[in-house]
Amino acid sequence: MIFPNFNEEKKLWKNGYNFVAGLDEAGRGPLAGPVVAASVCVNFQFSISNFQSNPNYSIFKNVRDSKKLSPSQREEIYNILINHKDIKWGVGIVSEKVIDKINILEATKLAMKKSFKKLSPNFLLLDGNFKIDSKISQKSIIKGDSKVFSISAASIIAKVTRDKIMKKYHKKYPEYNFLKHKGYGTKAHFACLQKFGPCKIHRKSFYLG
Repeated sequence: MIFPNFNEEKKLWKNGYNFVAGLDEAGRGPLAGPVVAASVCVNFQFSISNFQSNPNYSIFKNVRDSKKLSPSQREEIYNILINHKDIKWGVGIVSEKVIDKINILEATKLAMKKSFKKLSPNFLLLDGNFKIDSKISQKSIIKGDSKVFSISAASIIAKVTRDKIMKKYHKKYPEYNFLKHKGYGTKAHFACLQKFGPCKIHRKSFYLG
């Protein structure tokens, strides 16, 4: 198994990019709810010894693609990441209404741009094979969430943030059981759509069965 590391960040830090942001998203595939992106910047003066001396270092060693972690693992790592002194982060959220207007790829790019707006990074590391419309230098890395620490951390923050949003929607629309499937197209979700039809947070541009 490949574990994420700081190799990409360190190369950029050496070349003078002191504020490198790793970006990833959650929610491109679901039939309902927003797409959420996160940006994570690790302090360029960071060294691995900083994390090793941290009592939560064992948790940092578990940072990886959010899809490879259990919900409880994601929550635990998320809480440490968002409170760590050497990590700056931001989140961008684009609603299902905007997704329907501009399509999911463009909505994902928009969420990513929103996520680093307050961070002002000077280099972007993106998960995937696309780039976003920005004057900031950037590099796209396929499966970056499995290779690059800051992208992996961003994947966790994006996923946990979106899951929290869908849990709130579950309270508003309990008949769809968003708590369980988070809006993804499961068999149970399609059954709910057949029975109740779409609600306000369903993406009308997605196939609803």
